[in-house]
Amino acid sequence: MRSDGSPNKQSLHYVVRSGIAGGVAGCVAKTVVAPLDRVKILFQASNPDFQKYAGTWSGAFRAMAQLYHENGIRSLFQGHSATLLRIFPYAAIKYIAYDQVEYLLMPTRESQTNLRRFSAGAISGMISVFFTYPLELIRVRMAFDTRSSAPPELSRGTSTSSQPTRVSFLRAASYIYHEGSSLPPPPSPSSPLPVPPTRTLFARFPILKLYRGFSVTILGMIPYAGTSFLTWGHLRARLLPPDSDAHRPTPGADLAIGAVSGTVAQTVSYPFEVVRRRMQVGGLTRPDRWLGWGETVRAIWEAQGWRGFYVGLSIGYLKIVPMTAVSFAVWQWGKRALGV
Repeated sequence: MRSDGSPNKQSLHYVVRSGIAGGVAGCVAKTVVAPLDRVKILFQASNPDFQKYAGTWSGAFRAMAQLYHENGIRSLFQGHSATLLRIFPYAAIKYIAYDQVEYLLMPTRESQTNLRRFSAGAISGMISVFFTYPLELIRVRMAFDTRSSAPPELSRGTSTSSQPTRVSFLRAASYIYHEGSSLPPPPSPSSPLPVPPTRTLFARFPILKLYRGFSVTILGMIPYAGTSFLTWGHLRARLLPPDSDAHRPTPGADLAIGAVSGTVAQTVSYPFEVVRRRMQVGGLTRPDRWLGWGETVRAIWEAQGWRGFYVGLSIGYLKIVPMTAVSFAVWQWGKRALGV
């Protein structure tokens, strides 16, 4: 504790317990919305088996019904193991980073501004993404995998061609790392066809394949995390001032403010998320090179116009509102339970 009675956010005691609370909050929130999350990925990435359901509120539930009918309850949670492996460190790092950056930018109540709240959220989001992005990519590939989308390398060994594949975490990671390695060699020096720079880059540094879509993810994380924490901090300062005994934080208040924060953040950042998903599954269609964000944006625009950047937004709201609400509420509950 500091001399004024407030917790010392830079102490190891605070950092560890805040991280545990954040990691648990992320896991609980993601588990609540896991089926919706998988369907949203299928819509965003234009999975051929589920495009017929995209664009309507009921489509999400019909898609979930098809997944359940084809492969049972496990199909609704395909890729969730990778989600949990990613989300605990992601959420822990994000909330730890936010506490630390918030303390550096706003050490006193008088120094709190909306710009600084936005900056603290954006910085914490970028830090967490940098350290956990490969796990996110593997999770997306596992969730995207269905009968029509699975590459031969992943579907090999299944009992019948009519059954949907179920890809393990390690197998999906191995495929991403090796994708494109079986393609014909690049043209010889005498060939008039140029060798794409990223083809050579992937050959020399295969680990970079685990960062497909990273650039647009960072671009999207700035408005998403920034807006989310800005809204969260602003509403709590207005509705739950720390010096007011009449408006003390409660789980219900945290859920409500978290839901509003998630709704605003999702609306602002959703086009970035659609582009990111397309780039993440780009290795299945163009394993020989890195699909740039400009090329991906043009492809979406030419195929669907501006509406293409909001495919799955309805299910995005169905998912992000409860997820963000639960995440913020469990984070605050965890910090209170752990004494920080």
